[in-house]
Order: sequence, then structure tokens, then C-alpha cells
Amino acid sequence: MSNYPIKKTEAEWKNQLTEEEYRVLRQKGTERPFTGKYNIHAEEGTYKCMGCNTALFESTSKFDSGCGWPSFDESIEGTVEYIRDTTHGMIRTEILCANCGSHLGHVFDDGPTKTGQRYCVNSVSIDFDEK
Repeated sequence: MSNYPIKKTEAEWKNQLTEEEYRVLRQKGTERPFTGKYNIHAEEGTYKCMGCNTALFESTSKFDSGCGWPSFDESIEGTVEYIRDTTHGMIRTEILCANCGSHLGHVFDDGPTKTGQRYCVNSVSIDFDEK
């Protein structure tokens, strides 16, 4: 079991999530670029964790980075955990839901807004609540 507030066995996660959601959220996979339902999405509301429903990003922080995945310039304070990731011969910062430990994507210091951040998030790892 994890040190996160939401604690589930792998069997419970597999029962709750689709195969693709499980591959991304629990096995740190990545969806193919330009395929996610929230890549080109401009509704007003809140993006939340697909694993536990925690609010992670407001639509006001979303922007089109052209990278093929939904991009945000900031998260809702305290909802995202940051982990150094040295896989694939790169040094990156992985982002996880701080409530359940689900993999969301990575954050980079190349964002075009005043925060300078680009949270590159897998669509499959989030859901959306319209305002």
C-alpha cells in the first residue's frame, strides 16, 4: 500500500480503471500525442484526477502548447506531487496526484506564461467538471 490518503490494491485499481487508464495512471504510461480528448478542449471548469476525483487544474490555467497533450501553467495548490524522473535518458519532473499517487504526466520549465511552467498531462489521467 502507498503513503497517499487514497489507498487501493492493484486489483482495486484494475477494477476501477479502463486498461488504458490503468496503464497511464498506475504504470506511468503515456498516451499517444494528439489523441487525448482534452488536448483541444476549451470549456470552463475544473480538471480532476481520474483515479480519485481530486481537483487538479482550473481551465483558466490551460493553454495550447502544441505538444499534443493538455497543457496547464499551474496546478491547484497542494494537489500535485513532484518526483525526479530519469527514465528514457532524460531528466524530467514527473507529476502525480498528491491524493492517490496516480501518474499525470510531467512538468517542464518552458511554459510561455508568467509562471514559466508547462504541465504536460495525459488526457486519460484526468476528467472534467464543467462550470
